[in-house]
Amino acid sequence: MDMPVAIEDAPDATELSGVEGRVEYDDVSFGYDPDEEYVLEGISFEIDPGETVAFVGPTGAGKSTVVRLLMRMYEADEGAVMIDDHDVREVTLSSLRDAIGYVSQENYLFGGTVEENIAYGTFDATDEEVVAAAKAAQAHGFISELPAGYETEAGEEGVKLSGGQRQRIALARVILSDPQILVLDEATSDVDTETEMLIQRSIDDITADRTTFVIAHRLSTIRNADTILVLEDGRIVERGTHESLLEEDGLYANLWKVQAGEINDLPEAFVERVTQNQ
Repeated sequence: MDMPVAIEDAPDATELSGVEGRVEYDDVSFGYDPDEEYVLEGISFEIDPGETVAFVGPTGAGKSTVVRLLMRMYEADEGAVMIDDHDVREVTLSSLRDAIGYVSQENYLFGGTVEENIAYGTFDATDEEVVAAAKAAQAHGFISELPAGYETEAGEEGVKLSGGQRQRIALARVILSDPQILVLDEATSDVDTETEMLIQRSIDDITADRTTFVIAHRLSTIRNADTILVLEDGRIVERGTHESLLEEDGLYANLWKVQAGEINDLPEAFVERVTQNQ
């Protein structure tokens, strides 16, 4: 049986430093199995420093795979992914991942206190900075109500936290680490609508000067993105702003209308497909 190839530093890999946050995908294609069709094909786009790009599309369209190529969780089979004109395959993994803050819908808490979980990877963080990050992530309120507050044990041996609470702790960790590039992969999928609105305000603040990749199930959270890329079957089929894509009246417009409840006469299979999470 073929085993996956471990991703390692190239022999002449260099450190990625002084990151500005310009990202380019140049005709990128990728497949999990060399004997099967690509799951992403011909992906090309550019993002300037500080811009936000959002990825939307039906389940299985390839949204999460796109951002995982940026972090070299996978390697592109064709084309190149570049940060500040550096091919991500030619820089060290440690420096690449130090430049990127990642929050997903599945967030692991380490053994240790809540404070230690937030400060993980930011070794010189002060108590005040940890609390400020938690407040920005809308996590301070529930943390304060835990048995020992920030000193409450988390992880497998600690207090049981909901998915939404774990997501907010993970978001606080990223805020504290202060990366130049943010990846938010369904980062608020496990919170209620009211909490999501509060977190979204914080996200708007922290993404203002950072290059940000957003994958969101609820389209209302990405309507202010500088660019929205619509994926279907591993290809970019539409691109533009929220307003321009609504005017095109294509796949994005249909996704929006389904979520807004404006149309209910589409085939049931289509509605189910576009309203599921990645």
